[in-house]
Amino acid sequence: MRSREHEGVVSEVDAVVVGAGFSGLYALQRLRTLGFSVVVFDEAADVGGTWYWNRYPGARCDIPTTDYTFSFDPDLEEAWTWSEKYATQPEILAYLGFVADRYDLRRDIRFSTRVVAATWDDEVNRWRLSTDDEGEISCRFYIMATGCLSLPKTPDIEGAERFRGKTYFTSKWPHHEVDFTSKRVAVIGTGSSGIQAIPLIAAQASSLTVFQRTPNFSVPAHNGPPSAERLAALKADRAAYRRQARWSRGGIPTEITDVSGVTATEELRRQRFEWAWNEGELFAILGVFNDQFFNPVANEHVAEMIRERIRTVVEDPQVADALCPKDYPFGTKRPCLDTGYYQTFNLPHVRLVDLRKTPISSITDLGVDTTDDSFEFDAIVYATGFDAMTGPLVNVDIIGRQGVTLKDKWATGPSTYLGLTTTRFPNFFMITGPGSPSVLSNMAVSIEQHVDWVADCVTYMREQGFDTVEPTDTAEAGWNQHVADCAAITLHPLANSWYMGANVPGKPRMFLPYIGGVDGYRGACDEVVAKDYLGFALTGPRRSQCHDGVVRRLQPDVALVLQMFEQLGMPAFESLPVEQARMVMTASAAVAPPGPEVGEVFDGTLPGAAGDLDYRLYRPTTSGPHPVVAYFHGGGWVLGNVGTDDRLCRDLCAHTDTVVVSVDYRHAPESRFPAPVEDAWAAVRWIAARSEELGGISGQLAVAGWSAGANLAAVVCQLARGAGGPTIAGQLLINPVTDCDTSRASYDEHVQGYIFNAPTMRWFWDLYADPADRTDPRAAPLRGELSGLPPAVVVTSEFDPLRDEGTAYAEALSAADVPVVHVKGRGQIHTSVPMVGVVISAGPIRTQMAEHMGQWFRAPAKNTTGSHGRSAASASR
Repeated sequence: MRSREHEGVVSEVDAVVVGAGFSGLYALQRLRTLGFSVVVFDEAADVGGTWYWNRYPGARCDIPTTDYTFSFDPDLEEAWTWSEKYATQPEILAYLGFVADRYDLRRDIRFSTRVVAATWDDEVNRWRLSTDDEGEISCRFYIMATGCLSLPKTPDIEGAERFRGKTYFTSKWPHHEVDFTSKRVAVIGTGSSGIQAIPLIAAQASSLTVFQRTPNFSVPAHNGPPSAERLAALKADRAAYRRQARWSRGGIPTEITDVSGVTATEELRRQRFEWAWNEGELFAILGVFNDQFFNPVANEHVAEMIRERIRTVVEDPQVADALCPKDYPFGTKRPCLDTGYYQTFNLPHVRLVDLRKTPISSITDLGVDTTDDSFEFDAIVYATGFDAMTGPLVNVDIIGRQGVTLKDKWATGPSTYLGLTTTRFPNFFMITGPGSPSVLSNMAVSIEQHVDWVADCVTYMREQGFDTVEPTDTAEAGWNQHVADCAAITLHPLANSWYMGANVPGKPRMFLPYIGGVDGYRGACDEVVAKDYLGFALTGPRRSQCHDGVVRRLQPDVALVLQMFEQLGMPAFESLPVEQARMVMTASAAVAPPGPEVGEVFDGTLPGAAGDLDYRLYRPTTSGPHPVVAYFHGGGWVLGNVGTDDRLCRDLCAHTDTVVVSVDYRHAPESRFPAPVEDAWAAVRWIAARSEELGGISGQLAVAGWSAGANLAAVVCQLARGAGGPTIAGQLLINPVTDCDTSRASYDEHVQGYIFNAPTMRWFWDLYADPADRTDPRAAPLRGELSGLPPAVVVTSEFDPLRDEGTAYAEALSAADVPVVHVKGRGQIHTSVPMVGVVISAGPIRTQMAEHMGQWFRAPAKNTTGSHGRSAASASR
């Protein structure tokens, strides 16, 4: 469709794109090639986007230019050669101008024009836009390609308008050369822009004073010619190189290390760091260890080695110390690449002012006053950053259905589906919006992926006769949750970064980009399309389409565990002979990360129902005596031993401050039902009788277990009540087996793909008990008498065949007036909770378990053994 004049409207097109940087230029080229009429608006006088405005001294990209480039046309790549590993702003701007000329893009771009408002018209299913030159335009598709870092953050410093000297902003630098020769200059801000500009300003100025509020991590860029290795890879197979980039974590082909910062030797840690430091690339220093973004200990190893380099370079110990970040994990604020930044502070005319010690009180007509000193300057440079990611979007008055503005909808934080769309705003797309990898990735790769997705979507609509596309509330809420889940398992929320919106006063605090990786994100977007645009409502004059749902429900770390198991080709337990299945489970436990440190661990034996049973005892680091927890391991009454749940037992001991006694029991098929029950019952009575010898408090005994072990713990509570003791203060049942009925919905939902599946559980039942025995309450405690039992914490997991029977047990306990807390593991699988140190997202579940268990022991318990038993209060006297 060609652009045309329309009565009452200046023009009407298929699509309006706002922004003429990387995103806008590619969107124009792609949509125009597909036959759509497109107009691009940009308030700049030429193409370039952020590279048009950010002309400050030293401005460069921080992604190698071999990768920070368009890849949609191999001929374009052949036609342009980058001069440096990290190109300067003038070269990048020249490249974008070259692209615009090569594809004749300027003829559809309206420069020096700003879109001030956009309103959705439900009657005609179009957007109506107005511009600052009082023009109007109507379009079917409204695409914001305004970039993530394009709205400068206004300095929140009192008196800034009073300064009589020259004022500059790195985000809106003059288009003429700025000469600081013989000038007294202040730079306020030490983010990426400040770190790039400071060395070059120092080379001219007679004096330079740097005002730093928060020190930043920076590593040397080692700039020079483009990497010969990367150029060789591109020359050998350009298509394969680009494909690898598109399916990488960050949008650059990079090998993911398997070295853990926690378990590696000091020598290996140093080797990895030296390699990354010498590479001079962000994704190298961000990938020294595979656990540095999840484990604070691993992260601190990297952070401290960077601090060592800062202290080595900067000669004044006090200045070096001020330049060392100490109050946030490395990488949780965007790290910088620099050329001579730290060396600059060795120059006699350069001074660092630590604003944490002496904050700025005001800007004066002559310079800057701090709480400790007054400074006079000829020029002040503000390197104070941007209202990142959301600012450029809500800065335009965008009005969707029922008059809702995007600014109002996002008042408590951005809400998107895939970072591309948002409910109540039909036919509205954001390129690299909040909730997409964007600023955590090579933006060139992420931009192309987003534009391609939008182009494919609108083409699909044209072919299928749809007029509108809009995400559903369910899909958007699910994606927001997934984005938050991905961030929550990292250290990023610990920092007051612009990733979190913390640099703008009053901005809602939440992690804005998607940290699940370019590869994971691309997979989710592809899956949405493959499932007939899952989570989108598409409407047209003749038909509608909506396949509602959530594209990512598993917790992100759980998904990675499942992916790892799939890649390893781990066989299903039920496909193996029993002895081999036992070996697999034991071997898996042996290579797992260690659990938390505890005060003491030792192994022993205790008398079971038919012979000695192994046990492992864990004592806290605190002085005793302590309450005692009798724990029973999982494994379907067939697999496992006192060591296979070692991490979970350590975690329970450390976080509940209890003595944990993990007891083995006889296993099926050699010893079928009720042998494991008899052993568990014997063990609990033995532990109760010897609590003080074990370092425990007499009468303060709880039972706990996972899976089949939780089944035994639940059964023991019923036996203790019936026998009049011992007193049990509480029961922790993690993904318990409570019934023999395998026809519940959760069995049908979880047939395969989750390590522990419905066929696995049926295999366990067949090995453990004859069908006639399975309804016995000692095998299926849900079928027993539940009144008078001790308080319970019941944990269930969303993707677990045992979910529904665990829920049924919690509900039945409550109906029997037993105090019960039901902890639901959203996005978790059957094996999540015991995977301490691997499934980080299960950490809050373990915390809840510990908190509720603590309540069993803080005050005298009610009578939990029925009419025949003593109360916990009397037993502890």
